[in-house]
Amino acid sequence: MQDNPLSRRAVLGGAAMTMVCAAPLPSFAARTVPGRTGLEHGTIRAIGVETAQTTYKGRAALRAIALENVAGPDRLVMLDTPAFGDGVIEAWISGAPLATASATARGFVGLAFRVQDETRLEAIYLRPTNGRAEDQLRRNHAVQYISHPDYPWERLRAETPGKYETYVDLEPGRWTRVRIAVAGSHARLYVDGTEQPTLIVEDLKHGAGAKGAVALWVGPGTEAHFSDVKVRGSAGS
Repeated sequence: MQDNPLSRRAVLGGAAMTMVCAAPLPSFAARTVPGRTGLEHGTIRAIGVETAQTTYKGRAALRAIALENVAGPDRLVMLDTPAFGDGVIEAWISGAPLATASATARGFVGLAFRVQDETRLEAIYLRPTNGRAEDQLRRNHAVQYISHPDYPWERLRAETPGKYETYVDLEPGRWTRVRIAVAGSHARLYVDGTEQPTLIVEDLKHGAGAKGAVALWVGPGTEAHFSDVKVRGSAGS
């Protein structure tokens, strides 16, 4: 396993702070060996997931398995980053349904931002099993934006069908590169290095000035993997 240190540094003339949570990330309960990852014990906190360091399809990664009977709507791995308002979040992510998951499981996996008190957040996530479904309607639900607690996916789909979700080619268990750019009330998702965004959100529900933590997001019935997570906040955010 190669060393892949965490970097936290001031940046002049652009981003005010860069926080790179490079894989492998440690389990919250695990003891981190100094010099191995550059992450100190306690720099992540798991909520509703079981985490472990691993190597997955050639990449050092954090595995996060969704637990059942979770009290809140979100399963999160909280990252110890500076308060995030505007900026860019990048990661390699992978999701697949657990063998024990229900038939409605889609391998839900994504990133949450501006997280407050672990209950208020904005998030964009993937439904990997929808990416190549034979049903076109399911394909159209491959990517989803949510804003908890007031705007879960069910409400957004019912009130504004098609506005906060879209299609992108996905496969369960495959590494997918994602980048989320956040500015004010706007967010854009880029998938697998494309120049054009896959999803555009023009009205983030918590408002342009919201700030909070960044977290890895996992849906029910999912085995997720995360690698090379990078968080870059804009000046003044």
